[in-house]
Amino acid sequence: MTEEMYSVEQVADRLGLHVRTVRGYIRTGRLKAVRIGKQYRIARADLDALVGRPQAAADRPAGVPHVEVSSIVQIDGVDRATADRLSTLVLAGTNTAPDPAHPLRVQAVHDEERNRMKIVILGGAAVTADVLQLLDSVLDAESGLFAREADGG
Repeated sequence: MTEEMYSVEQVADRLGLHVRTVRGYIRTGRLKAVRIGKQYRIARADLDALVGRPQAAADRPAGVPHVEVSSIVQIDGVDRATADRLSTLVLAGTNTAPDPAHPLRVQAVHDEERNRMKIVILGGAAVTADVLQLLDSVLDAESGLFAREADGG
């Protein structure tokens, strides 16, 4: 099983970029490459990672299923300030260890008319469970997140 490799020129041609731009990506670490003699070779997986293409099912090892979880968490009784604090906490917590092979997507929305917040989570089962556990611990009555709101701000 050999992996498809591209030259800098081939990558530049595929992406519609100048060769110097691709070499710059390699020098800064934005694009992984292997130096063979005086030339660089770029693996297909590294090129896909640069352009944001997910790993194809055929590229995954046999017997490893792709699992993605979709979760919507609805929280009632949340004012704008609390929603902002909560969304900042959750987004900061999820952006600390990005895994390009298994991206985690989180979006928070606040409905001021209903004092309701929804957090949408899309990602792998383990990281989604971690986010839900974070939410559970933060929304615990003893966490103090809602204390400021109850005290009148």
